[in-house]
Amino acid sequence: MSILVHNLILPLPINIYNLSYHIIKCTSIDQKLSLSLYMASAGALGHLLARFIDPESAKCSISAAPSISSRQSIHFFHQKYQSCSLSMNGCQGDPRAPIGTIETRAFPAVPSPALAMERLNSAISQLKSEPPPFTSGIIRLEVPIQQPVEAIDWLHAQHRLLLPRCFFSGRTGGSDLLSFTNGNGNGNGISMGAHNLVSVAGVGSAVFFRSIHPFSYGDWKSIKRFLSKKCPLIRAYGAIRFDARSNISSEWEGFGSFYFMVPQVEFDELEGSSMLATTVAWDKSLSWTWAMAIDALQATMCQVSSTVVKLRKEVPRTFILSNNHIPSKTYWDLAVNRALQLIDRSNSALIKVVLARSSRVVTTRDIDPITWLACLQVEGENAYQFCLQPPNAPAFIGNTPEQLFHRKCLSISSEALAGTRGRGGSTTLDLQVELDLLSSPKDHLEFTIVRESIRKKLEVVCNGVVVEPKKAIRKLPRVQHLYARLAGRLRSEDDEFDILASLHPSPAVCGFPTEEARLFIAEAGSWCIHLCWNRNSGRKQSIFGVG
Repeated sequence: MSILVHNLILPLPINIYNLSYHIIKCTSIDQKLSLSLYMASAGALGHLLARFIDPESAKCSISAAPSISSRQSIHFFHQKYQSCSLSMNGCQGDPRAPIGTIETRAFPAVPSPALAMERLNSAISQLKSEPPPFTSGIIRLEVPIQQPVEAIDWLHAQHRLLLPRCFFSGRTGGSDLLSFTNGNGNGNGISMGAHNLVSVAGVGSAVFFRSIHPFSYGDWKSIKRFLSKKCPLIRAYGAIRFDARSNISSEWEGFGSFYFMVPQVEFDELEGSSMLATTVAWDKSLSWTWAMAIDALQATMCQVSSTVVKLRKEVPRTFILSNNHIPSKTYWDLAVNRALQLIDRSNSALIKVVLARSSRVVTTRDIDPITWLACLQVEGENAYQFCLQPPNAPAFIGNTPEQLFHRKCLSISSEALAGTRGRGGSTTLDLQVELDLLSSPKDHLEFTIVRESIRKKLEVVCNGVVVEPKKAIRKLPRVQHLYARLAGRLRSEDDEFDILASLHPSPAVCGFPTEEARLFIAEAGSWCIHLCWNRNSGRKQSIFGVG
């Protein structure tokens, strides 16, 4: 589910994108055609949308209870939002030209975020007085904080800043983000202990990457140009559009066909501690000099708050004044029936297609996107949470359990997630629901389409692909899915781009075959899903999740 909230003067409209129907071709005698709620979220849609569009109530209310859907994406649009700091677009440079320097400078740990701010401001002033002898480069300054602080709390403290921002949180119980060691403060790299990165928040962009053209190999190389395995905490966060060839709606214009950013100011939540960091990037060939970059960083630091207050993870109650569905129910039914007819044709290659619609809901009060994101965190066990807001664009936030792929060196893994049921109210009922999902012919077919599509695409660039488990259950707080894990070894790191281009969009969010499903979705005017990307450790590690 995705929600787009336009935070204007009251009343405030909200766009809700409902990932709704998977339409697939089945071969069983008694079930030639099958129609199911996307992510089996019949309960999901009823749980949330009943609060939005309850026909029995003159005023519907939004409460703190979030959706049951395992993939939730929410869009908040601030009309007043505008860019207050300049930066450079890394896509406009030569991806083959090496960067002059890529550095990380670590300083001794301090007790609090306020002291970390003081230390960084001092370091930036010193850096400004001793400019590096390079026409291009990227330098990260980082100060460990002995006090554990949640990144979402720090980001919420910056809510008055008119700056690009991002947030990424890995899945619990896994190594989705990064384990690393930091130096002792003099840059010699002596380890002072290993740390696990829990979540990251950032404001401002040291360098961004955006284009209205489809994401290309050159764009991928442009991002890698600013990253290095020697500086594992210099990362780019962003999103790639579902279908860059289709017309883009107004709310997505700020994202272009893709948008990535390396934060100017970044807060890293670690296990048992935290870290505040700044990044300055420059490239004279892009008309963004060292002096311009360091001045922009200082301007951003002047706006950043060092006072962090624990965020209450509760969505404030508000009232729904009106709502509008796009497409309307009539056109929605026509699109579903047309998909069923096309799939039923004997000469049709289309086997599965995923359709969606949006709803615009007008509320009586502003809804803070970071507060809502924090609420998704509460429901986000074993799932990624993310926020991305380019300049002059909505805040796109979401909660998803799906990992498109994870690369560490040449090792790569992916996941097939399809077929869904809600959780049972008791252990016995939950087991019954699980067995029903495992034995369902329709869900088995849908799951097999996703798993085998991923396997075949991995086999093109990997030396052998192992599928284990081949079919299991992944349980989330409100739903459970059919699940398989696929792993292989890339022949070359450059094959990473081919994997990304091949796997996205997956049959789980588009359909199968991909091109036939994409064309149908474009004609139907259905909502397009984005891919969220966390780029870790330069050339060593990458994580791509489905948003």
